[in-house]
Amino acid sequence: MSVAGLILAAGQGVRFGSDKRLAVLPDGRTMLEAALQPYAGLCEPLLVVIRPDDDGARDLALSCGAQVVTCADAASGMGHSVAQGARALMSMTGLDGVIIGLADMPWVTRATVQSLQQALLQTGQPVVPVYRGKLGQPRGLPVSRLPDLALLKGDQGARHMLDWQRDAVPVTVDDAGVLFDVDRPEDLRTSPVAP
Repeated sequence: MSVAGLILAAGQGVRFGSDKRLAVLPDGRTMLEAALQPYAGLCEPLLVVIRPDDDGARDLALSCGAQVVTCADAASGMGHSVAQGARALMSMTGLDGVIIGLADMPWVTRATVQSLQQALLQTGQPVVPVYRGKLGQPRGLPVSRLPDLALLKGDQGARHMLDWQRDAVPVTVDDAGVLFDVDRPEDLRTSPVAP
């Protein structure tokens, strides 16, 4: 049984002021490295969606053991990145599901990804992490949902396919990182696990 990882890393990061995926965290890792590590060796295959000619992100993704998928329409919205990743996964065999994560969420723990993976395999249903009553990211979907994901465009995400509150299996986690993304440099200093 196999659950893929699909990390969306094709955004522009305009509010950050520079390429936030390459921003260095207090522990010395780049944000992209930190975002990929919980999935590496656990989710097979691990795909990272980036913009074309994005050499810095490409090199980091490959160094973490991920496969790179480029999305020419990334600037048109996250839905295009999700769709491109879904189409890449649809060409692979033996998958049972996918966990979709975000490159600007570097504090999600490996334990959370593992819990989502187990719940997805056990239930065959969409799964969502819940921390102190709040739904977070990443989120998991059975492989049967890939054709729907492949049709997304613009700023559409999987929330346009289902009601996560009603239709997903909640997975309680002790991981504040599922609620925190990085939009601005100061977010790095207010991380849920900052020293």
